[in-house]
Amino acid sequence: MWKICRTCAVEHDADAERCAICSDERQWVPADGQQWTTAGELAAAGHRVEVREVEPDLHGITVEPKFGIGQRSHLVRTPAGNLLWDVVGHVDEDAARRVRELGEVAAIVASHPHHFGVQVEWSRLLGGVPVLVAEADMAWVARPDPVIRPWSGTLEPLPGVTLAQLGGHFPGSGVLHWAAGAGGRGVLLSGDTVPTNPDRATVTFMRSYPNRIPLSAAVAERIAKAVEQFSFDRIYDNFGNSIAADARAAVRRSADRYTAWVRGDFDHLT
Repeated sequence: MWKICRTCAVEHDADAERCAICSDERQWVPADGQQWTTAGELAAAGHRVEVREVEPDLHGITVEPKFGIGQRSHLVRTPAGNLLWDVVGHVDEDAARRVRELGEVAAIVASHPHHFGVQVEWSRLLGGVPVLVAEADMAWVARPDPVIRPWSGTLEPLPGVTLAQLGGHFPGSGVLHWAAGAGGRGVLLSGDTVPTNPDRATVTFMRSYPNRIPLSAAVAERIAKAVEQFSFDRIYDNFGNSIAADARAAVRRSADRYTAWVRGDFDHLT
């Protein structure tokens, strides 16, 4: 048997006593302590998986009502198979059936450990597809399984779909580049590596978002330069936010602003 952390919605072996992800400085444990649930309890409470088209060949997947940190997963469709990115923390047979109706899933990948969700359970209900986990973040896997396979650096699991390990938020934090997205102009699925801001025009770079721990100027610049290897017009992060156009330039503009502030260039304004 297995269980799910109520705070981050990541699956754990049944004998786990605490969620290491939530105990880490990047996340938090609720004031009333560690809490667990199961897929059966979530279903009984009325939680369901919603699948909606975001743009042609890209679907967003959420849990309603919101559960855990409330992320949106993405399903990228290609002629060679589909890829499921940043899976949510709930799945049932009906959800797996609806995803498979959009084409067979060839791989499941998370941008970083906060979005492992119930990745092993998704794999099982989708026919045992590989779950790709960045080698640098393997220690955070709380429900080991033979379907989990390490990767590092850059990987093309499907033609036109490229994973890139950029680090920052976690050492293994990555992004997904989908060359055919945005009508062939390219899409970046950024996770928490370079998430979009509420202004829909810039991104940021952080070690912890809820606890507001920044990264250094050098790391932000390293991530921005790594992102610039790709051509893309649009960014989607893991909570339904996006930059609709000219997103590659937005990453550079954001990195320049971020590094200037943390370097102290604008201290005279504070």
